[in-house]
Amino acid sequence: MKVKPTIASKTFPVLLALLAIVALISCSPKEQVAKYNHSFKPGEIWVDTDSVHINAHGGGILYYNNTYYWFGEFKTAGKGGNSAQVGVSCYSSTDLYNWKNEGIALPVSNEAGSDIEKGAVIERPKVIYNEMTGKFVMWFHLELKGQGYGAARTALAVSDKATGPYTFVKSLRPNAQEWPVDYSEELKTKEYDPELKWWTPDWYKAIDEGMFLQREFEGGQMARDMQLFVDDDGKAYHIHASEDNLTLHISELTDDYQDFTGKYIRIFPAGHNEAPALFKKDGTYYLMASGCTGWDPNAARLFEAKSIWGPWESMGNPCVGEDADLTFHSQSTYILPVQGKEDAFIYMGDRWTPKNPIDGRYIWLPIQFVAGKPTIKWAEDWDLSVFDN
Repeated sequence: MKVKPTIASKTFPVLLALLAIVALISCSPKEQVAKYNHSFKPGEIWVDTDSVHINAHGGGILYYNNTYYWFGEFKTAGKGGNSAQVGVSCYSSTDLYNWKNEGIALPVSNEAGSDIEKGAVIERPKVIYNEMTGKFVMWFHLELKGQGYGAARTALAVSDKATGPYTFVKSLRPNAQEWPVDYSEELKTKEYDPELKWWTPDWYKAIDEGMFLQREFEGGQMARDMQLFVDDDGKAYHIHASEDNLTLHISELTDDYQDFTGKYIRIFPAGHNEAPALFKKDGTYYLMASGCTGWDPNAARLFEAKSIWGPWESMGNPCVGEDADLTFHSQSTYILPVQGKEDAFIYMGDRWTPKNPIDGRYIWLPIQFVAGKPTIKWAEDWDLSVFDN
């Protein structure tokens, strides 16, 4: 006998389907994203475990206790979004693909006149851990509110926890009343015409010899785009664009990483380099940088040395292939050593969007060593297995 279907028997499959959809929707964003983020897709929206585009521009990575911590500039939308309206953000990850938002590690201050007052410029924050003190040490490029890029200072904040909160300590121009290593006695007293016309051969020669170095000697050297590097012996260094972005400086930090020892060098005076990113492989130091073209990309530059104190030699552009002359429409911010993999380094760059800063994208690409030279090629979709070959 044919049984006539009941209303319950008709609706039961529908109910099961609805329950399945509800279960899928109710899955946490973290679970959904974790299944999706299994590779790097440079230039695309990169969401965190809350399904929100990661907001950590000009950033750097600290690896501590089996976890990566990504610190960066928290950008906001529209005009003024490149000034610090919120502070320095922090994200954490154990696989480099999926990042948890840990909140604001260093908030701006609402106190008028504070060095880190809301509306100041806070750029390229980097954090290193000091084993001697147990402190997490953050340095960043700081421009005081309302002064454009005239302050050219570096700033310090510290914390007892990787994720913060970080306490602002001070800002300064480094190496006041200190001359670079091996700077000649003759050049220390040489006089220059203050009206010397910029970009002329005589002006380039004067910059090379230290005209701007002399100008800033008493109050400290200018410090803009910056990077931190901890060497194998635990010594830490602060690398920054100085002398009106015309010359890079590498400065030694004190043992607690919270001040400058006064020992430093100049790299390629008048070379017009910024966005430094330093790493080390097999006893050789490599320093990546960019030219100075504002928010617009340009060709990357690579330098190498057997000692951090030099001499440094130019290796040309490490990027190859289409758009290599624009660093794949990005600017360097950090070179990330991948833990647990031999000779594995990731180029970290920013693709700036100054009209809507919050929409800036991240360009992470593997660094391969070709004939002994670090080389970067474009890849639309890649994962860490590239380092296994």
